[in-house]
Amino acid sequence: MANDKVSLEYGSLVFTDADMQERLPKPTYRELRRVIDEGKPINIDIANEVAHAMKQWALEKGATHFTHWFQPLTGITSEKHDSFLTPKTDGNILMTFSGKELIQGETDGSSFPSGGLRATFEARGYTIWDPMSPAFIKDEVLCIPTAFISYTGEALDKKTPLLRSEVALEVQAKRVLTLFGRHPKRVITNCGPEQEFFLIKESDYIARPDLILCGRTLFGCAPSKGQELEEHYFGAIRPSVNAYMKEVDDELWKLGIPMRTKHNEVAPCQHEMAPIYEQSSLAIDDNLLTMEKLKLMATHHGLACLEHEKPFDYVNGSGKHDNWSISADGENLLEPGDEPDENLQFLAFLCFLIAAVDEHADLLRASVASCGNDHRLGGHEAPPAIVSIFLGDELSPIVQALIKGKHVCAHGCDEVDLGVPALPNLARDNTDRNRTSPFAFTGNKFEFRMCGSQQNISDSNVVLNTAVAEQCDKFANDLQDCTKENFVERAMEWIRTSLQEHKRILFEGNGYAASWEEEAARRGLKNNKTTPDALPCMVEPRNIAFFEKYHVLSEAEQRARYISQAEQYSKLMNIEANTMVYMARTMYLPALYRYSGSCAQSVEHIAALGINDTTQRAVVQQLVAGIQAITQAANELEQENAYAHTIDSPKEQNDYYRDVITSKMATLRASVDAMEPLCDRSIWPVPSYNDILFYV
Repeated sequence: MANDKVSLEYGSLVFTDADMQERLPKPTYRELRRVIDEGKPINIDIANEVAHAMKQWALEKGATHFTHWFQPLTGITSEKHDSFLTPKTDGNILMTFSGKELIQGETDGSSFPSGGLRATFEARGYTIWDPMSPAFIKDEVLCIPTAFISYTGEALDKKTPLLRSEVALEVQAKRVLTLFGRHPKRVITNCGPEQEFFLIKESDYIARPDLILCGRTLFGCAPSKGQELEEHYFGAIRPSVNAYMKEVDDELWKLGIPMRTKHNEVAPCQHEMAPIYEQSSLAIDDNLLTMEKLKLMATHHGLACLEHEKPFDYVNGSGKHDNWSISADGENLLEPGDEPDENLQFLAFLCFLIAAVDEHADLLRASVASCGNDHRLGGHEAPPAIVSIFLGDELSPIVQALIKGKHVCAHGCDEVDLGVPALPNLARDNTDRNRTSPFAFTGNKFEFRMCGSQQNISDSNVVLNTAVAEQCDKFANDLQDCTKENFVERAMEWIRTSLQEHKRILFEGNGYAASWEEEAARRGLKNNKTTPDALPCMVEPRNIAFFEKYHVLSEAEQRARYISQAEQYSKLMNIEANTMVYMARTMYLPALYRYSGSCAQSVEHIAALGINDTTQRAVVQQLVAGIQAITQAANELEQENAYAHTIDSPKEQNDYYRDVITSKMATLRASVDAMEPLCDRSIWPVPSYNDILFYV
């Protein structure tokens, strides 16, 4: 049966806990569980036994190679494959894999983005096994999730700071829970990344250099139909896409990724897949695998998967909602319970979140800054660039009452009578949804909605984890001398004071409204609309000290990340500018030359008959004027982009791309797009939005 097949195959390509129990001696298994569950260090003897068992399991699954699978600052994953093969002197081979090879690998530390931490002549870097993420098999290769550091020990990846931030949060949260009389073994965060993407025909993708080189269309006039009829959202999934999604599900389930939801999104050709929540570091590993599989499997169905935040103008772009929560020994600390107003522990952690987001809104905004996300945030399709928190009908009155020093009772969940006896009454959730809010409470978790679809959400979680750890630290320090008799009173006073200090971050209204920008400015909330606006806060002294205090990022590591992100922005803008000039000169202008020449000949032929056709003459004049405008715009963009290359300062170069290059790019696009409705469709050199977004 089909469900039996899923049950048998689920996790079959993962070295699971069951595999470890079956293949490892009991003492070794117990010690490995201590490493995984309690963060204990692993010794080489245990590593050797684990490596042997892992190798045998992988060989049985058909694997021939192993790799340390890591997450450099590119935002995607990297891997170098080594075979298990070891030649013997008699001409035969052994299949070997040692504990040392499991624990540590070596790769080039200078060819990846390093923000200046590694020069070309300082090439050595190390990958270090992360035993908290299970090994898995991909394309007959045993993949071992790892951290990536330089020869001198600095983090060169996304995973290392994430794991450090989780340690920092666990340490401080345990201090808080001790005050509540609790002593959990583990405090962890969980998240569930909702992945949005576009699917188009592979033939259309191949025909557009801008999609291939930049991930988005740099040209294209508005389609005749967009998303205004709203029929695509949650509509019936077309058979070709459904077959693709089924293959993706099957592959992800084999990798133990708990993919649960799939549906059509708002824009035509846009879709979403979302998993069940997992421990955050594992969930992020799984999301990166999901993104890889989404792209790969599309080619099996004649499709191309676009994960850029804004592949097409005029319709919605794609995000990745980061659903974040914190739990102690499996209990969700953000679960309000039936009476959240009387749940002091819940109120404390809710307060920590509110204060954390307010105090480090600048870093949260920087954590989602990218070329792609600049086209999406604040565009009435995603949250604005202003960070705020939505609490909903259940919690907002409680928090407001605390701020004012009053008491209010939680009203609990209402039932909605639908007026149809055959339909059961609906239990209303304790909070509505607000899709315009960047950071919204959704029942028992917070949904950070600003993340871009291409993003490795480690960056956001590092900021969030560390910021909450800071608030836990403050609470524990301020209340550590409390007695049992006065703890509740002092805790409530601490919470009330904190909420009063951070109430400006709370906003229940429409984040798309122009009035919100004005109100946010009055509140002192920043509106960093672009990546160059958002990134500089990363190297402000207070933010460097913040990460250093909790041992998440050193000053050198944080400055390197700023430089790396700033360089990536300029590099991507340069690629887009070069691609626009290339397409204008080699595709659009030649097509317009041919078409305008054809139209001019037609005018001459008609004039020879004694007919004065002013309509065709006007079209020719428009085409010639368009050719001149495109030529001038391409030349200016090329010149300004060449000047941008001469700017040494990463910040000044970013600012120049924002202020000058983006404007020149917009001018060139407008000049080309104005010609598309005038030109013969058979001559236009690339598939139009009408072609790409609507296919069977």
